[in-house]
Amino acid sequence: MKSDIEIAQAAEMKHIKEIAGSIGLGEDHLELYGNDKAKVSLDVIEEFKDRPNGKYIDVTAITPTPLGEGKTVTTIGLAMALSKIGKKTITCIRQPSLGPVFGIKGGAAGGGYSQVLPMEDFNLHLTGDNHAISIAHNLLCAFLDTHLMKGNDLNIDPFSITLNRVVDVSDRALRNIIIGLGGAINGSPRETGYDITVASEVMAILALTTSLKDLRQRLGKMVIGSTYDGKAVTAEDLQVAGAMTVLLKDAIKPNLLQTIEHTPCFVHAGPFANIAHGNSSILADQMAIKLGEYVVTESGFGADMGAEKFMDIKCRYSGLKPDAVVVVATVRALKMHGGGFEFIPGQGVDKEKMETENVEAVLKGCENLDKMIENMNLFGVPVVVAINHFESDTQAEVDAVKGRALAAGAEDAVTSMVWLKGGDGGTDLAEAVVKAAEKPSEFKFLYPLDWSIKKKIETIATKIYGADGVDYSPEAEKKIKLYTEQGFDKLPICMAKTHLSLSHDPNLKGRPTGFIVPVRDVKASVGAGFLYPLLGQMRTMPGLPKEPAGNKVDIDENGNIVGLF
Repeated sequence: MKSDIEIAQAAEMKHIKEIAGSIGLGEDHLELYGNDKAKVSLDVIEEFKDRPNGKYIDVTAITPTPLGEGKTVTTIGLAMALSKIGKKTITCIRQPSLGPVFGIKGGAAGGGYSQVLPMEDFNLHLTGDNHAISIAHNLLCAFLDTHLMKGNDLNIDPFSITLNRVVDVSDRALRNIIIGLGGAINGSPRETGYDITVASEVMAILALTTSLKDLRQRLGKMVIGSTYDGKAVTAEDLQVAGAMTVLLKDAIKPNLLQTIEHTPCFVHAGPFANIAHGNSSILADQMAIKLGEYVVTESGFGADMGAEKFMDIKCRYSGLKPDAVVVVATVRALKMHGGGFEFIPGQGVDKEKMETENVEAVLKGCENLDKMIENMNLFGVPVVVAINHFESDTQAEVDAVKGRALAAGAEDAVTSMVWLKGGDGGTDLAEAVVKAAEKPSEFKFLYPLDWSIKKKIETIATKIYGADGVDYSPEAEKKIKLYTEQGFDKLPICMAKTHLSLSHDPNLKGRPTGFIVPVRDVKASVGAGFLYPLLGQMRTMPGLPKEPAGNKVDIDENGNIVGLF
């Protein structure tokens, strides 16, 4: 079997103008970046605003395992399959971070015969949006430290500063640093650090903004810390928000690419779902929902993570309502959740146990799937389970998953083979999604914004994670009091926690019970429009493994990229 990059490089691409034309966009709507990708003017939203909305489908998953569940593969394959059955469909997905691309995950353009093209550009610089975000963010940092050095007229308490610098590389050595060393000419020494670019509030703002004017306002609201008397200090106070907006004037425009079967794909923004809200941009969705009959988008990690934030944060700001949710699962991942085998870092898995039929372990692991279906039903959205097929799956195991999914409240559970067969391998899934999306919408949020910060946190913890309660550290209590006094208590909540468990503890697999969620700290992304509690130990700067994926990436003698997944 060819590698993903070999499949992608062998595929024939159409000119991006032809892809744009298939959804009614002309050259005047595009800013071309070569023949294969383009930025799309925001004027499209106003121009097509009177068209009816297409169906809005979100793809999520069970709790991820190191084996990979194929959520992006399913997202792209489902869009191609919907096109196969005659539905004009557009995919909306995130742009990957270079940290995971060169670190643990490798490429993020899908896989097999369900990929976005050009795969290399998608996974690397694309049109430079992530770099623009880094520069805009770090400009704010430079203004802040210059202000502290030049007299601190705003009376900023240096110990209240929450802003780190960012870089889009997994570099653990930068997590905690001291700046301003070398004498007064180099600034005021203070302890700080680096986050990865996709953890930047600027990235979250880009994903949640609805216009250039809104972007400018949101950047101005970014809170970097407080004065000595407890007043919030913003980017507007530092007089840098305008310059930041200028740096993002092109990045705000969604990028148009194509799938391996030439269905259009918007790629825009890439916030992490374990730190931020983990969804592609509102702007891309607003365009797509007027240009297509179906829009298939994807939320990061499991239905307790990106999908909850999709519903409670993204849909709240966009005004869009999902018509159906697809929960992706694999037999082997459910078997792992059920204790059928372990994944041991550095050693991998016992392949024989993974591929040997074990219906009992699959059924035990389905407790996790049950909870994810239950979570999505809390929002009143119909659920379809996609069983991403692997060759070692047995019919008895697949039947067990289907039976449990239906019993848990899914509309249907369908085997998907889009990795191997592209759109043709997902037509049954597409038909099931169409049927589910035709049901009357009963969409609702999990909580109202006027609830207290603690009540919103505890509702997510108990209803979505299944926790018995919440424990707050003294620092978290202090921050909750501060943000309530500063008037930020009416913002939605964006929980920052491990993606490897329904709980805060990555070691608790399946559907854990009897646990208390510890809130270590609470931080404010006021510009993005949410508060984010930190549950347990959360890293905002990943590190590279001993053998990072970047080891395999190279250029061959003909100038082609090799080894990129």
